[in-house]
This record gives sequence, structure tokens and C-alpha cells, in this order.
Amino acid sequence: MKDKIIVTAALTGAIHTPTMSPHLPITPQEIVDEAQRAFDAGAAVVHVHARDPETGMPSADSKLFGEILSGIKERCNVVICTTTGGGFGMTVEQRVAVVKTYSPELASLNAGSLNFALFPVLEKIKEFKFDWEPQYLQMSEDFIFPNTFKTLREFSEFFRQEGTRPEFEIYDAGMLSNLAYLIERGHVQPPVYLQFVLGILGGMQATVNNLVFLYNSARELLGDDFVWSVCAAGRHQFRMCNLALLMGGNARVGLEDNLYLEKGTMAKSSGEQVEKIVRIAREHGLEPATPEEARGILELKGIDKVGF
Repeated sequence: MKDKIIVTAALTGAIHTPTMSPHLPITPQEIVDEAQRAFDAGAAVVHVHARDPETGMPSADSKLFGEILSGIKERCNVVICTTTGGGFGMTVEQRVAVVKTYSPELASLNAGSLNFALFPVLEKIKEFKFDWEPQYLQMSEDFIFPNTFKTLREFSEFFRQEGTRPEFEIYDAGMLSNLAYLIERGHVQPPVYLQFVLGILGGMQATVNNLVFLYNSARELLGDDFVWSVCAAGRHQFRMCNLALLMGGNARVGLEDNLYLEKGTMAKSSGEQVEKIVRIAREHGLEPATPEEARGILELKGIDKVGF
């Protein structure tokens, strides 16, 4: 399906806090509504985190995930990609629980450790809606997002048991080497799905050269046995996603990665961002894949085999 592209919408994430945008979905119902908007706009995949409905703080609460997952499934047949990245301070057990409990078709799997830093935002925002927000951001100055070879092996086994396809989050080139090692040892079976994540402080920055380098590195280490996509933080989102489309890749947009639709204009929903990247794709003669087409491209087990 060379003329089809998979559009993913990352709906809420664990990076932005409620003070940063009034449009950030917080409650399970808001996240379900956002998934519907993204699907209607052309997204084949939605990437899901959960938040405390009272405070907006990222949460690993299984009940919240259950509400979100079942709510989305009732509304549309979009592919649901659950997070195992979680939020700052979550344990490995908390992060992987959603896969073990709900057996999704697709889930993120971060392919290595990095300094994941958000604290510079504190220079721009002086007043917050909730007390947890500045503390959450400040702790990232002394935070390592841990994804060791041991946990990568263990996560991969949990995914295998559930028939859940990993979406490997690649923040720098060393993570491709990690993945190649896991494949060599038989812990991961190709073909693999890569999400190049650019523009996070602590990871590779969002430049043309970096994306081309990551793609070429993946070809050298993994051969042709992978599907790939790009997401980029903030103002880099649409430029890097557009480049990915030109290079034969796929694109992820959404309020997890970027709160704006264009300079000076906040996005009111991830659906607006999906509409924009679909329009850009069509200018290149590309069409958004349907959820069923995406399932075929990514070799997913199907919505009828999930645990929610």
C-alpha cells in the first residue's frame, strides 16, 4: 500500500500539564471523545495514556485505562496503541500492567533509557492550576527514563504472550542498536514497527539530517524488515511529519506532542491536527489508511482479540 499512510493521533500523553492548554483531554470521556474526533479526521491509530480525572496528573490506574479502551472500542474500530512509557516515577510493573490486563493490538515500547527533560518549561509558566504540575516538571531535571536490556526483554515477553505488537519508540540511534540486539537474541521478531521521536530534550533533535540518519541507520541494522513513523515535539511536529511522508514513512500528530495547530493558534483537538496532516498527505498523492488497512500493514491480531 505505497500510496497509503498510517496517521496516528497521540491524544493526551504524559508530558503536557493542564495549565499548558485548556484543550488537553483529561477525563476518560474526554479522551474517548478525542479518539472519535481523530478517527473521523482520518487517524487509523490512537495512542492512549490515562490521567487522573480530578487533577489531570498522568495515571497508571487500570480502571481508568479500562474505561478509555472500552469507550473507544464502542465508538469506532480505530487501532488503539496503549502506552507503556507511563509518566515520571511509575514503576515497570505499573507501566506494563495495561498490556497484561487488556491485551491491546498495539502498545508503545521505549527502546532505551534517556534523560527525558521537561523542566525548562518552568521558565515560561509561573502560575499553575494544580500543585503537582511544577513539581512534576522540576523532577525531570534529575530524571532518567529507565528502559534497561532486562526490562526490554521482559516487556517483549509480555507483549509476545498477549499477541500485542510493540511500537518501538526510538529517541536516538543507540536505541536502534538495542533493538537489533533484541532481534538477534530472539526476544523480538521482525518485522518491527518504529516510531522515531524527535525534539525531546535528552533525545535527538528534530532536524532533517537526524531523521535521515535514523532511517539510514535502521536500514543498516534491520534491513528492510520494518515499518516506520515519526513524531516530533512542539513546533517541529508538522515539518518532520511532512518529511517522513516524503521519505516513505508514516506520521503521528496529536496533543501529546504539540499543543498548536500553527504558530500562535492552539489546537482545539488532536482531530484538527489529523485533518491538517491528512491534507498535507493528499497534496503528495497519499491517502490515510483505514484502521483495517493499518492492521494489515502492521500485522496486528485484530480488534476481536483484545481484552477489553
